[in-house]
Amino acid sequence: MKENIIVNKSIRFSVAALNYCQILFRQKQVVIANQLSRAAVAIGANISEAQQAESRIDFIHKIKLAAKEASEVQYWLEICRRPDEKEFRNELMNDIREINAILSRIIVTSKKNTK
Repeated sequence: MKENIIVNKSIRFSVAALNYCQILFRQKQVVIANQLSRAAVAIGANISEAQQAESRIDFIHKIKLAAKEASEVQYWLEICRRPDEKEFRNELMNDIREINAILSRIIVTSKKNTK
């Protein structure tokens, strides 16, 4: 079976984000850690659901949900990337930007193929 790049990237990202959230919890950044962890795992969950979509429209809808969650993750990471944060993971920001770009391409391509 062909490798599904976005599924694999979203799983790896979720694990990395959850590991970073542990640092945030230790720093007593509970609200941010909760929001970031919820949104980070929701990306992969929606992408996974999209793999079993009932139609192309359903697929696009689920990928759009994943893209919204990815945008939220990027927001929370921007908050975490403050000057005094010494344990911020730049690779998380790079990864979420890459995931956002892939999801955008999937949406555009899927919409074109629907018409």
